[in-house]
Amino acid sequence: MEGVQMHLISKEMLEKMPSMEKLRMILDNVKEGKIVVLETGLTPEEEAKLIEMTMLEIDHENFIGIEVESYPVRVRGVFSKLFGKPKGRLTVIGPANRLKTLEKQADVIKALVQV
Repeated sequence: MEGVQMHLISKEMLEKMPSMEKLRMILDNVKEGKIVVLETGLTPEEEAKLIEMTMLEIDHENFIGIEVESYPVRVRGVFSKLFGKPKGRLTVIGPANRLKTLEKQADVIKALVQV
């Protein structure tokens, strides 16, 4: 059976992992052609580091990069803004040659996954 493998990663699993371990797991799965869906998303710092790591590992024959789409962070109260870490909501990450974002709205991400 031909298809695209998806990994749906729970909030609980993500919270147990240090940032670098989480980013390495995501990048390794995407390099294998899998689509990774994170229940809670990444912090802005983690997302920037993931992009940086990706740029270092691009190989134009086998791995051309990643596509990352997240729901926007919900507006929070003043106290949360001052003392809380901003976290993305649901995030979809995949190989750039397989995952294409068609439309992104406040609560909907429409994407095309190529086999």
